[in-house]
Formats: sequence, C-alpha cells, structure tokens
Amino acid sequence: MSKPIDEAVIRAQLDRTLSGTNLPELGEKYEGKVRDCYTRDGKRTIIATDRISAFDVVLGTIPFKGQVLNQMAAFWFEATANLVPNHVINVPDPTVTVARECETLPVEFVMRSYLTGVTSTSIWTHYSKGGRTFCGHELPEGMKKNQRLPKAILTPSTKAEKGFHDESVSRAQILEMGALSAADFDAAAEMCARLFAFGQQESLRRGLILVDTKYELAQDAQGRLVVIDEIHTPDSSRFWYEHSYEARFGTGQDPESFDKEYVRRYLAELGFTGDGTLPLIPDEVKIEAVRRYIEAVERITGETFVPDLDEPIARIQKNLKPLVGEAAVAV
Repeated sequence: MSKPIDEAVIRAQLDRTLSGTNLPELGEKYEGKVRDCYTRDGKRTIIATDRISAFDVVLGTIPFKGQVLNQMAAFWFEATANLVPNHVINVPDPTVTVARECETLPVEFVMRSYLTGVTSTSIWTHYSKGGRTFCGHELPEGMKKNQRLPKAILTPSTKAEKGFHDESVSRAQILEMGALSAADFDAAAEMCARLFAFGQQESLRRGLILVDTKYELAQDAQGRLVVIDEIHTPDSSRFWYEHSYEARFGTGQDPESFDKEYVRRYLAELGFTGDGTLPLIPDEVKIEAVRRYIEAVERITGETFVPDLDEPIARIQKNLKPLVGEAAVAV
C-alpha cells in the first residue's frame, strides 16, 4: 500500500470540489445524484462529480470522489469486458467516461450476500422488524446482523426520482408492473450474478469482502443487454475487511468498512436516515471519507492514487475538446 495522501492536500481541496457542471456543448444534460450525463450523437458523456449521496439524498461534496469513482469504474469495466458487455468507449479525463448511448432498464439490480444495512430499505432493517421474505427470497430464522446469507440473492429495486426513496421489489412484482419481460429480467439477473461472483472473488484476493452492490443495465442500439454507469465502486457497493470480519461478527461489532457506509453511519447516529433537515457534515468526517475512498481505489486497482489538482471544468473541456470540437473551449 502506498503512503497515505497528505491531509493538508485533502483539506485544501474541501472548497475546490466539483459540485456540478454546465457544459451544453456536450449535448442534452441529465443530472443524477452523483453524475452529470450529456447525450449527443449516440454517445453519452458521463462526468463523475464530487457529490456524495446516501439515503437517496445528496449530502454535499467530498474532494477527489469523482476521480476515485471514475477510475475504479474504469478498472472494473475493463476487467469484466470479456464477462459481460458494457457501454464504455473511452475514459478521456480523470472524472469522465464516454460511452455508447443506451436505453436504461427501469430497475436497479441489487446483489446481496450478507444480512446488513442501515437504510430503511436494507435487508437487515426488514429482517430486524420480523420480515422473513425479502424481494421474494425466504430468509432463515435466527440470523444475526452482518451474517452471511446462505447464498447471494438478487433484490431489485424501483428507481425513484431525486428526493424520493427507491423501493425493493421481487421478480414477480417487476413482471406484474410490466417494467420488464420475464426473458429480459432473467437475462439481466444472470449477468448480475456473474458479475457479482467475479467481483467477490477478485475482492477476496485483495483482502476484501464485496458484501453487496447494485448494477445498472441497459439495452444498446442493437437490443443487447449491457452493464452501464459503474461497477463495484464505493458508491454502488459495500466492502468489508476480510481479516477482521469473523472476530468482529463474533462479538457483535459492525465490520470494518471503507465505503460510504462510514458517512451513512455518522448520519444515522445523529438520527438522520433521509428525511428531515440534513445535519452538517464536519470537515473531519469528509476527510476520513476521502481517505477511505482513496484506500478503496488503491487496494482494488493495485495502483497509487494520484489526485488531480487542476481546476476541473477547464481540464474537462480541454480533454474533451477533440471529441466535441472547438465549441468545447468555453461554457
């Protein structure tokens, strides 16, 4: 593992984060919780901002988060390209991915291997309230928080608009709603199971447990199912340290993690789980979150993270100029 990034570098960047973009020359804009997406000429330019979200709420920004997410997603897209098709064309900037425009499926595909979580929609919250069926899957009696499930399960969720909460649903509910055909759902489910098994295997080789993750799937212009958005990043996934899991589980402690669960737990301890006034997130919490994001990308990719300190908008425009022409030199 490389030398940790200097705290002074992180602290100096707290007020220089990329909170959003306005680049009409890239095409029609769609703003997600974390990413700004632009569509033009059959291509989608995806800019990973430094926004952080949890409980389906945008919480603010933390330095270098967009760079970490984009680099880790690029790593996994390349590593799984022979396993499942994806939408990536190239990665021309530390925070930008250019991809083929696809029609996103109206369902998020969430794979889970452990009984855990702190959100209102988490499998542990459901179980702790007496639920023994989750998204159509029967759960054994007598399980404890953070215990491994008998097998990995797919727990789809609806896609809520910003400001609203996603809802976990079963395969039967998806088909009943007419959101997907049985054939498309089953093909997507098989792709997700394959990705998740690979991700868990590769994570364990790096001393990590890939606990759960969500995948976005879409159909490309040829009608082929492809994975899009991101794969196995700290935003879409929960990671625990493998070396301490058993001991901490045995004593009833939460596992050590370095995903955004750290921020979720901080807010949950203050009583915030998505509704009401968002508490102020102290700089120290943001700095620790940055450290964990950076450790994640370094541990997963095996490469030292080099923070890009350039002004992000000017850098993005410069790096994308060959793709969009002279119009990209000014906002």
